[in-house]
Amino acid sequence: MSTRPEPATAPVAATAPVATAPAPAAGPTRETLHYAVRNPKLIIGFTVVALLLAVGLVGPALLDNANPNEYVGPQSAPPDGTYWLGTTTFGQDVYAQFVHGLRATFLVGVIGGAIAAVIAMLVGFLAGYRGGAVDEILNMFTNVVLVIPALAVLLIINAYLGVRSVTVQGIFIGLTSWPWAARAIRAQTFSLRTREFVDLARLSGSGTWRIVFREIAPNMSSYLFMMFILLFGGSILVASSLDFIGLGPTEGVSLGLMLQSAQQWSALQLGMWWWFVPPGAGITAIVGALYVANVGLDEVFNPKLRES
Repeated sequence: MSTRPEPATAPVAATAPVATAPAPAAGPTRETLHYAVRNPKLIIGFTVVALLLAVGLVGPALLDNANPNEYVGPQSAPPDGTYWLGTTTFGQDVYAQFVHGLRATFLVGVIGGAIAAVIAMLVGFLAGYRGGAVDEILNMFTNVVLVIPALAVLLIINAYLGVRSVTVQGIFIGLTSWPWAARAIRAQTFSLRTREFVDLARLSGSGTWRIVFREIAPNMSSYLFMMFILLFGGSILVASSLDFIGLGPTEGVSLGLMLQSAQQWSALQLGMWWWFVPPGAGITAIVGALYVANVGLDEVFNPKLRES
């Protein structure tokens, strides 16, 4: 009686990782790449984001003046060969502000999106895998944060901070924008925790986090990547909203702060389109391209949406 289970279980544990795990991994990867390079939405979206990111990273290094808020030219000058995007009513170079603003906008998106994604994964994975009392407590905490008006909290926090930076702004955005993602990850984890490969890992003695990050998370990698893109774009929109109402960083420049300055100094009424159109177009292009790329990723990862 005691010797019968050994021959039955030993081959399963020995052959599962060797015979079945590597084979499916290579096929879906090649198939995914095949559809990814042929999806116009994905290519266009990521191309636009990559170009704007390159401008934000390389553009400031190519400028003569390191300070984008420096008064360097004539006041209210339209675009020309010297000042590509014209100047403000104070003689500031709009192009210099634009490239520095792109860098700050991407930075706040990365910080806010990354922090929100990490919190969402920790809460969602733990609640979905453990279930029971752990799930109830984490779900209650998530619901509490979800019903709190995040924008109002950010308004209060930013209003009482003496010195605000892009990094601090991104941290606070990340700490308040994770609940919806955590609930989505929790639901996905619920559907995966009863699969055979998870049961096999549990029987082998693996701990909770080892199972989560070695068995469950890899099977949700495409979903997690798409979730991060949404959090990234959402952080940019929230940051731009705070900047536009005057609660952005107190130092430096961002696309939202450019819009706030243009509105404050009546650029629209004065016909200075070169002051408010570039930052508005930049924010729209980044968020819109991320959305288009996300739709393309959904078509690539979902076989039902793939176009032949």
